[in-house]
Amino acid sequence: MAKLAADPRLPIWILRAVAATVAGVAVAIWLDWRLGLTAAVAVTAADTIYRSKTMAVIPAAARVSSAQRRTRRRLFLLRQAGYVALNGRAIPGSDSVIDHLVIGPGGVVALDSERWDRRLPVRTGAGTQLYHGPFNQKDRLADARREAAQVSTLVGAALGQQVDVQPAMVIYGPTIPWVVASLRGVDVLAGRRLRRYFRRLARSRRQQRLNAGQIEAIREAASRVLPPA
Repeated sequence: MAKLAADPRLPIWILRAVAATVAGVAVAIWLDWRLGLTAAVAVTAADTIYRSKTMAVIPAAARVSSAQRRTRRRLFLLRQAGYVALNGRAIPGSDSVIDHLVIGPGGVVALDSERWDRRLPVRTGAGTQLYHGPFNQKDRLADARREAAQVSTLVGAALGQQVDVQPAMVIYGPTIPWVVASLRGVDVLAGRRLRRYFRRLARSRRQQRLNAGQIEAIREAASRVLPPA
């Protein structure tokens, strides 16, 4: 019972049961109990189909925490390559939270972890748009860019120098048909390609790689200006 009460889908099931009961009783009273039973079943089926097409099985809060845990495990394995991560950091003066601020030889990355409904395909449009099924994710890309810019300003001010922060998004669930796509300035990739992404990032910035002292300075500044969420 405790597990059932904690299930984030419980409110959906309750609303579905109430709607089916109301429809069934109303039809049974006015017409016939057999028709009432049919009406209840029809309402249940219709609600199930509707929700399966308009929302993921697991609510957003639960998906995000699951995605964050998976990303943290992958980032932990990158420590040997010189990367450090600050997880779950709040941006002061806003409601925004950086899932993972990753600092290493390849630079600084504000990483957002997402778990999406695997039944809906992920695709790009016009070279800059990101879609999950029919839903345009331009707001998510805009949020990622804004949060990275805020982190850049705060950490840069703390260090007294410019700090470039690359926004990125890792997605779990659906198949991502590319290695890394840069969409509106945000690097988008599948969670399973995270280690390859950071290796590739370090190679592409061979001339501007951060050394151990710079990495530690940025980490310390970020720890001060970005409190745990």
